Amino acid sequence: MHYTKQDIQELDRVSKIKIMNSVTGIKPANLIGTINNETQTNVAVFSSVVHLGSAPALLGFVVRPTSEVPRHTYNNIMENGFYTINHIHPEFAEKAHYTSAKFKAEVSEFTACKLTEEYIPGFKAPFVKESNFKMGLRFKQAIDIPLNNTILMIGEIEHLIVPENAFVANDVDLEATNSIGISGLNSYYSLKKIDRYPYARVTEVPKF
Repeated sequence: MHYTKQDIQELDRVSKIKIMNSVTGIKPANLIGTINNETQTNVAVFSSVVHLGSAPALLGFVVRPTSEVPRHTYNNIMENGFYTINHIHPEFAEKAHYTSAKFKAEVSEFTACKLTEEYIPGFKAPFVKESNFKMGLRFKQAIDIPLNNTILMIGEIEHLIVPENAFVANDVDLEATNSIGISGLNSYYSLKKIDRYPYARVTEVPKF
């Protein structure tokens, strides 16, 4: 199958969304938890979380155009500046998926999808209790992307909560955390570690 730019443009809206959301391969499956100043919570599934740097520890994720439909995650972050990113695991993947439904602002997806809010002292935003790999972030910057009116949200990790058994040789084993991935809009995949290679140096490249 070979799609040209014209072929892609002529696809119906749903097909285009499904295919274009799959072309990057497996993406991380996360729930982002937020709260507004009236203590109304929100949690939503995102597959666009990306590493931006380690010193400081920055992560980014993409928010769709805010003019089309209300973006409660975006609004809450801009209101109080804190949010959480929580890995999704098979045990609650279905519940996590349905947080993507367009609930009204006054309805918490935590309640509607039977997920549990969890808080730690001194940090305002809710974590997802069911997740065993979670991060608390402070909002740092929003970068508008005029090409499609999306927004890159950048935050710095202030809290990192990871299972002890996930650390192997100063590395995080995502298979051990039972984290999962997403392709497209609604296909979920388990992660299996294939191998672990040493830091790549020109002088040590094997003779393949």
